Order: sequence, then C-alpha cells, then structure tokens
Amino acid sequence: MTPTRSDPWDEWMRAANRGDRAAYAQLLRAIAPVLRGVVRARGASLGPEECEDVVQDVLLAIHMKRHTWDEGAPLRPWLYAIARHKVADAFRARGRRVTVPMEDFVDTLPAADGPDPGTVRDVNRALASLDPRAAEIVRAAGLHGESAAEIAGRLQMTEGAVRVALHRALKLLARRRDGGVE
Repeated sequence: MTPTRSDPWDEWMRAANRGDRAAYAQLLRAIAPVLRGVVRARGASLGPEECEDVVQDVLLAIHMKRHTWDEGAPLRPWLYAIARHKVADAFRARGRRVTVPMEDFVDTLPAADGPDPGTVRDVNRALASLDPRAAEIVRAAGLHGESAAEIAGRLQMTEGAVRVALHRALKLLARRRDGGVE
C-alpha cells in the first residue's frame, strides 16, 4: 500500500498548533483566497463588503478554535464547515431568509396519520357552541358512528327524541356556518 500524500494545509495547521508562526502565516495566506471563494459562492446575495466580513469571521473562528481540529482528520472539511456556518450566521444576523416553495415538496412530505388537526379543532369549536347534550348526540352519531338506539339507551331518551335533537343540532350548526341568525 502506497502512503498517501498529505495536504500541505494539514501539515501547516499541525505545525501552527505546535507554535510554528511561519507555518501559521503560510496556512492563512493559502486558505484565505479559497475561503473567500467559498463565502462568495454560498453567500451570493451578500454584498462584497458583507462577504469580506464573513471571511474575516471565518478566519477569526479558525484562529480561536484551531485547537479543536482533530489532527488525524483532513483540515479542509473542518474549514469548509466553519465557512458554511459563518455564512448562515451572516444571513441570520442580517434577517435574510431562504425560502423554498412548499409546492416543490408537497408530494414527498409525509402526512401524519389521523384526522387533519385543523379540521378537528374546527369541529370541536363548532360542537362547543351547542348545548352539552346536543353536542354529545352529534359527537356520538357523527363522529363515533353510534346508532340512534345506542345513543337513546345511553342518554335515557327515545330514539325519536335523539333523531329530532340530532336534526336540530345539525340545522343550527349549518345556519351558523352559513352566517345565518339562530
């Protein structure tokens, strides 16, 4: 197996972490133009001055956190990650948002199992506007599928009274939905 040639950036950073100021200066001269390109590409909508500010933030972060770099890992991904995060920070600080139309993903986003929460909320709100007994009858018949006989037995009513109460409650809900007067 042939030994792989290591990236000079890795070597310069290792030396810099051991106190070699010349290696550190050489590293900064080498990475600054590359990072500037990364920042300009990722922060395309930032102005030139803002991009330069981000580059300076990246270089400062590298300086402050260079001791956290794992010397057994390649340096470039670590540097690029810092640049990506600083560009994102710049967008957040400036209040800019990247928006993606939901229509592009509607077919791939999983829908939660069960009823639509908005519909459930609307139904509960409508039922809360009824008197408790009428709301219970509508809930039992319409939502739980109970028969008039089952509801009548549970509520100690006649089947005819349950049907009349259900009809009146549904008629009232329809009037309210349509903006009619009670």
